[in-house]
Amino acid sequence: MNRVSVGIIGILLAALVIGALSALFTVNQTQTALVLRLGRVRDVITEPGLHVKIPFIEDVVRYDARILDLDPPPEQVILADQKRIDVDTYTRFRINNPLQFFQAVRTEEAARTRLREIVNNVTRRVLGNAMLLSLLSAEREQMMQDMRNQVNEAAKNLGINVIDVRIRRADLPPEASQAIYRRMESERQREAAEARAQGIERSQQIRARADRERTVLLAEAQRQSQVLRGQGDGEANRIYADAFGKDPNFFAFYRSLDAYRQSLSSDNTTYVLTPDSDFFRFFSHAPKTR
Repeated sequence: MNRVSVGIIGILLAALVIGALSALFTVNQTQTALVLRLGRVRDVITEPGLHVKIPFIEDVVRYDARILDLDPPPEQVILADQKRIDVDTYTRFRINNPLQFFQAVRTEEAARTRLREIVNNVTRRVLGNAMLLSLLSAEREQMMQDMRNQVNEAAKNLGINVIDVRIRRADLPPEASQAIYRRMESERQREAAEARAQGIERSQQIRARADRERTVLLAEAQRQSQVLRGQGDGEANRIYADAFGKDPNFFAFYRSLDAYRQSLSSDNTTYVLTPDSDFFRFFSHAPKTR
């Protein structure tokens, strides 16, 4: 066998090997595949494993069979009460009909673009009938359920199944938030000033009542002290009168001693009196008692 024949045989064997390799393809467990013959779908493969196609005539398009996510940028939505909010949503979906998916959008990127438009329209429609307080309450869960149902219904012709649509965040625009914060701050300052004014008024009332009660108590105590003092003076006068009646000289002596104690108690007291004055009569002789 000459070299030419050997070369031809080698080329044929290489072509056979390349053709055999081109005819075989694998589908992973996380994938589904379409076999295209001249641009038309010949077969839909949902089972993983090794499969055969006609080389150079048929092509294979693979799609992810797992749950996919869509995370579009936040959109500004006008609510039913004419308030503007920035809504951030995310969507989870799965390609459940590869043939319909291929006929409708062909690629995942095109499917995400279409699905993003659907989610945006449904979000505006659902939230456009809602109030801000409803969005911040337990009704939010029902709104997200309605959004999922409507998005899933609108995306059926794309060959996908929408599993979930969620509102991640719903915030007021920065300028609206600043205005609300300033209004809240003014309202809290007004409430604080009102509370302080009420506190001052209350404290003045308590202080006035306490001063009034203090004045009454002091007046009553002074009255009672005067009554007691009068009673004591009366009792003292009675005792003095009884003593004076029993022994006038001793009473005079006692009163003089009390006058000496009151007058001479200070070290700086100076008296200029004659020795025979009546004030010193008990210094020269003691009184005669009965």
